[in-house]
Amino acid sequence: MSKPLRLAAVLAAAALSLAAPMLAAAKPAAARAPAAPTQLDRFLRHLHTLRVSFRQTLVGAHGGVISRSAGTLIVDRPGKFRWQSRPLGANGAPTGAGQLMVGDGRNVWFYDRDLQQVTVQPVTAALSATPAMLLSGTVDVRRHFKERPAGRREGLSWVFVEPRNASAADFRRALFGFRHGTLERMILDDTLGQIATVVFTHIEVNVPVSAKLLTFTAPPGVDVIGTPAK
Repeated sequence: MSKPLRLAAVLAAAALSLAAPMLAAAKPAAARAPAAPTQLDRFLRHLHTLRVSFRQTLVGAHGGVISRSAGTLIVDRPGKFRWQSRPLGANGAPTGAGQLMVGDGRNVWFYDRDLQQVTVQPVTAALSATPAMLLSGTVDVRRHFKERPAGRREGLSWVFVEPRNASAADFRRALFGFRHGTLERMILDDTLGQIATVVFTHIEVNVPVSAKLLTFTAPPGVDVIGTPAK
């Protein structure tokens, strides 16, 4: 079994193994004690800034690799992030100009460099949370997501995450993998049944980050869709 398919199987197995606890979670809140903090909660509690490189593999619902990409993620909590990615060709070299998403604390900007188009919406109007928004504190994880420890696999400690409301995120369920308390991998099952595996490298936690990287101004001549909050 290929690595992307094996990771997809890990996600499916984790979801099945957690089905009973998740059903139990549907009981009235008064009937159960508050959930203990997960590895994800502890990581976010002590996270101020994050800077990583990443590689992402997207596998289709039927198992074939749809795309590969690489990029960088910068987080400055609370509420600011920069997610930049470029597609990778069959030889692993970047192709195309790629995409940029910036959360500046008030608005979320998405810039598709290939289409020369910018989409913007206020954070308060964002309909679904991305992983970058979750990590940056743009959304309240405890309020909007259910979390469960998912055991150890491939040398990582996993946390299973599921939106409390199906429209609250751009993924249906996810696994966050930690090594020695640091996030190293995310596996996301999106609303189309595709599996995105994101592997972090060159991880720097709570280091200074440049404020200018967490702001966005649309380049001249680029179409802008939406109205930003002032």
